[in-house]
Amino acid sequence: MKLAAITDHLQDSQILTISNRIKQRILAGEKMYNLTVGDFDPTIFPIPEILEDYIHEAYRNKYTNYPPSDGLLELRESISEFLKANKKIVYHPSEIVVAGGGRPLIYAAYKMIVDPGDKVLFPVPSWNNHYYTYLAGGIAVEIQTTSKNHFMPSANQLAGKLKDAVLLVLCSPLNPTGTLIRKKDLKEICELVHAENLRRSDTEKKLYILFDQMYWLLTSDNETHYDPVTVYPEIKPYVIYIDAISKSFAATGLRVGWAAGPPELIHKMKSFLSHVGAWAPMAEQKGVAAFLNQEDQVKSYLKKFKSELTERLDLIHHGIQKLKQEGLAIDIIPPQGGIYLSVKFDFENAHEVLLEKAGVGLLPFEIFGRTHETGWHRLSIGTCKKEDIEPMLNKIRQVLLEVGSPENIKLINNR
Repeated sequence: MKLAAITDHLQDSQILTISNRIKQRILAGEKMYNLTVGDFDPTIFPIPEILEDYIHEAYRNKYTNYPPSDGLLELRESISEFLKANKKIVYHPSEIVVAGGGRPLIYAAYKMIVDPGDKVLFPVPSWNNHYYTYLAGGIAVEIQTTSKNHFMPSANQLAGKLKDAVLLVLCSPLNPTGTLIRKKDLKEICELVHAENLRRSDTEKKLYILFDQMYWLLTSDNETHYDPVTVYPEIKPYVIYIDAISKSFAATGLRVGWAAGPPELIHKMKSFLSHVGAWAPMAEQKGVAAFLNQEDQVKSYLKKFKSELTERLDLIHHGIQKLKQEGLAIDIIPPQGGIYLSVKFDFENAHEVLLEKAGVGLLPFEIFGRTHETGWHRLSIGTCKKEDIEPMLNKIRQVLLEVGSPENIKLINNR
């Protein structure tokens, strides 16, 4: 069957492919530890009760018709005030567009900036940027990162690569690593981008930064989250923020996200999304608008939510550190924010071996872009029960003991 050329190399999500395999085994009655998907088990991490009440009230009041294609004004006003209060960055409601989660907003930004053949820069590992670049017809320029810098890019790595690029994609806290970009690195990157845009003539396309800060409200208490405009205000005309309630309020299924950025670009994104019909449901928008205005309720929820996440992250981190101290072939980066941990196994096909021998589902960094440092995996805690952590770590320990020798590793890889 002959279809559009874009379908020739279109791939399914590798994340969902692995996760669905695990779900099928769970349905078949197997005991599995599914640490793959960046989602939440609502029985463990429910959305804020007051947000649920506001949404129910909106449905009872018959807010079930089409919302404005760019988002309810009252929601965009709430987002504007929320950003001002919490990040000290100012965006007028007209500089904000609302959609059904972060994905359509990211796609809209790509489509409004990237022409076929344009270069898109992004560090690897990173979430889905190789897919979005392909869908936009762009040329992916992957910036190789290392565990030494917590898989974050530096200005030195970007220098010399900006000349023909139109989009630089950054994420902090980073999916898949759960790490933060340092203030110094981010400021130096912004300075490079700003200088590159000053070099370009008025008739040339500018270089934009798409800054995915979906997990910023889940930054660890002993860390600080930095964003481009905060560290380098001059970069504001060239930055698009992507955010949502999805991760910070365990509300992945409610599908309310927003972008804030330069008015000309936001206007075009609004037009594009109006044709796609990717708006967030009316009742959810009404509920989120009311919820974001309740500062005390927001803080109270985040305090409890982050405490639950931190406890799980710390338990797993400390447990893996103990395995490492035993001399086993494992390593881990301390958690810094979000719901992910970066874990390294020093044998090939580790995610397959762990899945088959321990029932532990992890995602190798290779599915988040080509990476020179092999062995690293994403571990997600969104569906993790605290009582499962110790037996899961014991299962991992058993596998590490079994494959600990080079002979056993070679044997497993040849099966």
